[in-house]
Amino acid sequence: MAMTLRLTEEENLRLAELAQSEGRSKQEVVRLAIADRYRRMQQEEKLGEVLGRVLPKYRGLLDRLGSS
Repeated sequence: MAMTLRLTEEENLRLAELAQSEGRSKQEVVRLAIADRYRRMQQEEKLGEVLGRVLPKYRGLLDRLGSS
């Protein structure tokens, strides 16, 4: 699917610099950045789920450690 990405001059310069330094096209750098951000979002969601289950179990201990 085609998409138009509007960047400021500064953003375009940064993207071109990244692409050149990595030996990639600007398009590839953008696609990789999206994939990386999506991966981090998934990891954050998983961490939130785990913490939501674990923190209540250890709330008393954490409160005692925090007040020490």
